[in-house]
Amino acid sequence: MSGIEIEGLRPLDGEVTVQGSKNAVLPMMAAAVLHRGTTVLKNVPRIQDVFCMIDILTSMGCKCNLEEHRLTIDASSIGRVAIPREYVTAMRSSIVLLGAFLGRAGEAATYYPGGCSIGSRPIDLHLYGLGRLGAQISEQEGGRIAAAAQRLAGGRVRFPYPSVGATENVLLAAVKAQGTTVIEGAAREPEIVSLCRMLEGMGARISGIGEETVVVEGVNELRDSEYTAPGDRIVAGTYLACVMAAGGRAYLRGADAAQLEGVLKVLRRMGADIQTQPSGIRVRMGRRPKPVSVRTAPYPGFPTDLQSPLLSLLAVCDGRGQVWETVFEGRFATAGQLRRMGACIELDGNRAEVRGVYPLRGTRVEAPDLRGGAALVVAGLAAEGRTGIVGCSHILRGYEDICGDLKAMGARIRRRTEADEGTDGR
Repeated sequence: MSGIEIEGLRPLDGEVTVQGSKNAVLPMMAAAVLHRGTTVLKNVPRIQDVFCMIDILTSMGCKCNLEEHRLTIDASSIGRVAIPREYVTAMRSSIVLLGAFLGRAGEAATYYPGGCSIGSRPIDLHLYGLGRLGAQISEQEGGRIAAAAQRLAGGRVRFPYPSVGATENVLLAAVKAQGTTVIEGAAREPEIVSLCRMLEGMGARISGIGEETVVVEGVNELRDSEYTAPGDRIVAGTYLACVMAAGGRAYLRGADAAQLEGVLKVLRRMGADIQTQPSGIRVRMGRRPKPVSVRTAPYPGFPTDLQSPLLSLLAVCDGRGQVWETVFEGRFATAGQLRRMGACIELDGNRAEVRGVYPLRGTRVEAPDLRGGAALVVAGLAAEGRTGIVGCSHILRGYEDICGDLKAMGARIRRRTEADEGTDGR
């Protein structure tokens, strides 16, 4: 897909099922490496990042079979522990394989990860945590990272910041380490909880799941298991923003309201009528969004992954709103593209001040990153005329079928082909 084209100002009305969680499935795929047997993951989204992780695992010797949304990983025979550079630089989430391969083989090699350009995103906490379990880590020429340990041993890891990736890496390394590992200042995101529950199903012994202090008792062996991934809370949040931008109503089946409490609180303040049910979330919006002031934060705060869609909502709000980005300094890259659509956004360091303008103006814009691309879809639904979004390979990394889902809710949206690239979207 080379682009997305949207005809805005059409209220939404429909129902969609939210895809499986990208941020839960990727570390689960890494966890499968710990077991010399078979792991089955269900509700796996068919997105580019999942395909990339399958390619990585296959290159290491795993046998992977993805049928519909069921992924079977046979990790009984792994022939290498050095992750190919071309895969690592394409996807940041591959860094969690460092802890997984250390836990399985006592050694691993990778490179500094790539992915979206949303800030420096250092991995110092990852390396610190693994070092606390006895891994000897060397940073080599060309950005290569090598880690080895004769036998990982439990230890106390104190994180000064609740890094999701670092918490995942230490969890994966600790599962088969000798003794007890105590992780203090652990990330509490729902994806961490899902990873722990999956590991428990494999035979891991973990306590304090979902808390700031997590304790892992090392085990010698794991077992075959199956686990169903939860719905993607970031995709659900994006679709909620779409309905609020376009107006109308929708039912998001599979969206877990318990994972979105902080987000739903903000969206209700902005005027959305949101009803939660055990099987999903209903949303109705009949007016322009109200302005809010929001600060991103680790869970249970407002997630940085939904800051860009929120910026699009504020761009059409009835008043002035503000966003403080406290997690990634590069998250405001979307602002420049929204300005092309007529948005009034002023940036001051990690703060964005937005004066709502309605409607926005359809034009050609470029997705700067995964969530920024999704935010431009949100904005396009509230824009007069035609919006053409290019650079949509970013969106494919996290959204299985954003066009199909929104079309099911009544949006006039389509994928653009290479032949359409000459048009400017206006």
